[in-house]
Amino acid sequence: MPPCFIVVCNNTSTSKLVYDFISGFQQENDDGSSQLVEGRLKLFQNHDEHGNPLARPRTLLVDSEQLESGEALDDNFRTIASDEIDRFRREIIERTGDAHAADKLTDSELLREAMNTVGKEGRLGESVRCVVSVAMLTEGWDTNTVTHVLGVRAFGTQLLCEQVVGRALRRQSYELNAEGLFNVEYADVLGIPFNFTAQPVVIPPEPPAEVIRVRAVRPERDALEIRFPRVVGYRVELPQDRLSAEFNEDSVLELTPELVGPSRNVQAGIIGEAVELNLQHLDDVRPSTVLMHLTKHLLLSKWRDAGDAPQLHLFGQLKRIVKQWLDTCLVCKGGTFPGQLLYQELADKACERITAAITRVELKQGRPVKAVFDPYNPEGSTKHVAFNTSRSDRFETLGPPPKNHVNWVILDSDWEAEFCRVAEAHPKVLAYTKNHNLGLEVPYRAGSETRKYIPDFIVKLDDGHGEDDPCT
Repeated sequence: MPPCFIVVCNNTSTSKLVYDFISGFQQENDDGSSQLVEGRLKLFQNHDEHGNPLARPRTLLVDSEQLESGEALDDNFRTIASDEIDRFRREIIERTGDAHAADKLTDSELLREAMNTVGKEGRLGESVRCVVSVAMLTEGWDTNTVTHVLGVRAFGTQLLCEQVVGRALRRQSYELNAEGLFNVEYADVLGIPFNFTAQPVVIPPEPPAEVIRVRAVRPERDALEIRFPRVVGYRVELPQDRLSAEFNEDSVLELTPELVGPSRNVQAGIIGEAVELNLQHLDDVRPSTVLMHLTKHLLLSKWRDAGDAPQLHLFGQLKRIVKQWLDTCLVCKGGTFPGQLLYQELADKACERITAAITRVELKQGRPVKAVFDPYNPEGSTKHVAFNTSRSDRFETLGPPPKNHVNWVILDSDWEAEFCRVAEAHPKVLAYTKNHNLGLEVPYRAGSETRKYIPDFIVKLDDGHGEDDPCT
């Protein structure tokens, strides 16, 4: 991305002179003809070496008149920047929900988008290198490639100086160096009268970090693909006759203000009467409504297989167990009340405890345990790995022979590098991969609380049963 130079002026005439000086302009002669006066700074000129205007301007004049007329854009801009304009049009449709909202984009709208996306790759403002601004740039202008700020105006307050310089405070890189810290970044600020004296510091620009593509090597290494189930939980195989539950101290749920969160909010405008928003309306919810809501949530979320219809024949039995839990295991403290279980987060906590109590009884009777798969993505695979990274701690999976479906392993420690070296060389290892951007999570239960264990690696081993029946 090109660096960006900001020039701040205090009126339209001054900014236009600075803009013409930097980017070049057409000078009218006495006979009615015109000739190009080249910009004094070649890096920021809006024309090529032959005097032809560039379709993608390098310098923008951020002025209300320019923004409304769009005259800073060349006639060929729509053609050359068609891909970026189509992307902008799709964003407008997604933002407004109106399929026809972007049918007639004006030049002024395109100029505003170019100004708001200065230095952003693949956007309309990608080629912009200099912005000449009348007064202050709008709040939220988040260009992170600003390297120079020049003030050509009067600054009456220290706050205004700080606001102008704030345009250059956004970091270009958030990559950590070898010491685990950000590299120092500087911006040259000229013409801004701060009340302190600072010596200029010349810092050589840091070379950009090498970016690699981590991906599955296909089709050459498709034989090394590793698949795994995406499990979101477990449940026991339920009997068809009668359900029962065994509640203990882990089944107790205490509703406290800390668990429920803020329950009172006062909103007041500059004028007018203040309005208080609270949860007192939930205090009037009938116990039967809480019972029905919690039973429904339990049936749909805990006792339903992926893609299957809910087991409605269990509703009556689950309702009986939920009522038993509400009567014996729900404790409300600090002004809380059962109606707050209508919120899904609290309902999930309650259903976890009820499910654990039912499971406790069925396990004692020898019922089989079933894994509950993610209904939207039941299986994961190494073939879907594809991302970019600039991390320098990595291990290339070359073999020979290669045993990883993915071309690189991104390392978090020296131990992982040693593990990769051993796995590549070990004769019993058929295939392996790191659980990075794979999404493998192993759910388990600690008491009534559900937790997730994230493995570091997945390895397929030859345990003596042949390559067709490996141990994963």
